[in-house]
Amino acid sequence: MQLITITGRETDASRETAADLALARWLVAAAEGDANACFDLGVAFSTGSNGAQCDLIEAHKWFNLAAARGHEEAAHCRADISDDMTAREIAEAQRRARQWLAEERLRAA
Repeated sequence: MQLITITGRETDASRETAADLALARWLVAAAEGDANACFDLGVAFSTGSNGAQCDLIEAHKWFNLAAARGHEEAAHCRADISDDMTAREIAEAQRRARQWLAEERLRAA
């Protein structure tokens, strides 16, 4: 593959595009209530993969949403990353999950 310069750094453009596309697809599916998409977003944010920056607050939020939608493994992953988070970070993740649900209700109305 050819390397190109974007914003002053070299990167594999096709890999970034595929990763961005995966995140976009998961976000759309999550907005439609897909528990697996929420779980995949949690994995991406917890590992810093698929174009997502490592962000345990976002990961916790997505695992929380997936678990609320019945994804069993998501609850275990949420508990695992909680061990590496402060109480304040967990509270922020829970606030973001509630906000996502509230916005989801507005989108459905």
